[in-house]
Amino acid sequence: MTTTTRSPALGSSLDGIGDEERRSALRRMRLLATGLLALAAVVYAVTIGQAGAWGFVNAAAEAAMVGAVADWFAVTAIFRHPLRLPVPHTALIPRRKDALGKSLEQFVAENFLAEDVVRDKVVRAGVPRRVGSWLSERGGAARVVEEGSTILTGALGVLRDEEVTAVIDQVVVRRLGAQPWSPTLGRLLEEVVRDGTHHPVVDLTLVEVQTWLRGNEDLVRRLVTERAPLWVPDWLNDRLGKRVYHEAQNWVDEVVADRGHAGRKAIDDLLERYADALQHDPDTRAKADEFQQRLLNSPGLADTVAGLWSSVRGFLLDALADPTSSLRARSEEALVDVGHRLVEDEVFAKRVEGLVSDAAGHVVRRFAPELATVISDTVNRWDGDDAAERIELFVGRDLQFIRINGTVVGALVGLFIHTVTVLVS
Repeated sequence: MTTTTRSPALGSSLDGIGDEERRSALRRMRLLATGLLALAAVVYAVTIGQAGAWGFVNAAAEAAMVGAVADWFAVTAIFRHPLRLPVPHTALIPRRKDALGKSLEQFVAENFLAEDVVRDKVVRAGVPRRVGSWLSERGGAARVVEEGSTILTGALGVLRDEEVTAVIDQVVVRRLGAQPWSPTLGRLLEEVVRDGTHHPVVDLTLVEVQTWLRGNEDLVRRLVTERAPLWVPDWLNDRLGKRVYHEAQNWVDEVVADRGHAGRKAIDDLLERYADALQHDPDTRAKADEFQQRLLNSPGLADTVAGLWSSVRGFLLDALADPTSSLRARSEEALVDVGHRLVEDEVFAKRVEGLVSDAAGHVVRRFAPELATVISDTVNRWDGDDAAERIELFVGRDLQFIRINGTVVGALVGLFIHTVTVLVS
């Protein structure tokens, strides 16, 4: 058996301004419905035993009272025992609130949190265009940057350097050291070489070597001369150094200009063999694992991480605090650009809409039952009388129309029956 307690939140909400207005409207409708019942009773009492047209009025008033009382009983029975009498199947909400909460939970889960319903709602809402318009035209980008800066500043202010360093050490460094890198690095390097994504790095390196050679001819020639034997004549050393320099420069120029050069293929072959060795050669893997442990266990790694975090944190705090900083300006420009694209680029907007729809569908598909339990869990915590009072406060005014309609319809039906009776008698 579920034990319920009077909810403080529920009790306090009943005293709000909005609830007072609802309570006042409910009271007025009750007085109107009860007033019609009283009017029917007075008319009935005044016209008892009278013939002629008053007989029709008396019959209508009698039936109006019956309809009014019947509908009063029906409406009241939803929330409490009529006249405090324990009539069976009355006070439905206090007695059956848990079952009603469960039924409402299932109804919402099946009809409102269904994946197709949520996806359709997201599409019809036009989220990308609304967000894009807000970001680009109504100052939304500046608002996002301002609020984001405040949140990040608060988060960075709470974080302590030693705590961040400890987390990085325990969560990142130790996990990196727990598994060998060599197989993963080998597979990654293999994919890079196969796809040719390393070629821009090779091009950049070759260009830098080419530039360095062009500006350091004297250094190259001197290095060759210094390493020559003492008995070699100076004129021969000079010619040898000059020849070595020009051969190196010509070779690098050829490799830079020719993308199919044998030197480039040699680099690819070297990287491919090293990728295979990282995965399958025990000696290469052992050397890579040794370097990994030496790097991660280096005494200076913790100081390096701490110093890096401190520098990044200081930069971010200064940039976030300055409304004119390049970080905030570029962030705002990027958001405005995204907003324009969402409004003007139909393909991009459709792609974003699909992502939002997929995300909403995933959330509903995975968590709809848990989301819907909020309803039954909340209702279960309510006291029965509180629940009845709260629900009546929201729907009771409209339910009073049932009493009013019952009074009017009862009068019309009574008048009709009395008319038929007079005609056939």
